[in-house]
Amino acid sequence: MSLKVERGRTRSRSQALQLLFQAEALDCPLDDVLEGDYLISKGPLDDYAVTLARGCYQHLGRIDAALRSVLRNWDLDRLPGADRALLRIAVYELRLADEPIEDAVVINEAVEIAKAYGTDESASFVNGVLGRLARMPELPVDDGSTSEACEHVAEEDEL
Repeated sequence: MSLKVERGRTRSRSQALQLLFQAEALDCPLDDVLEGDYLISKGPLDDYAVTLARGCYQHLGRIDAALRSVLRNWDLDRLPGADRALLRIAVYELRLADEPIEDAVVINEAVEIAKAYGTDESASFVNGVLGRLARMPELPVDDGSTSEACEHVAEEDEL
């Protein structure tokens, strides 16, 4: 793994990616992953990683709608899991996080993480998708197509 992924906020983003990936792979709510024996490559788990993962998970429907609006010749569900999780984190940071971060910083970080976790094409793919999103003045409204993770969130909210 790249040394660039092992420091500061980059490590937090990497950890958030791993948490979201596990929740999706296990088909369980993020909180179940956080309460169980989650796996992260470098620990301990950073607070910012938890903030990113929970923020993404909370806004998954809106994030996925935004991604679907800019994907060209790709279906979100057919993307490699690491790319999908990474794009979700970046969209959250670009447009939904409480703490504003410059678009260029978010995109550059995502590209570096894609190099560490993705395929040979992941870095340029992530760069292109996030570049299109960064040019959008605001995210599209959730189109109603939610993933199972969103349904888990709704179920948890009802409890």
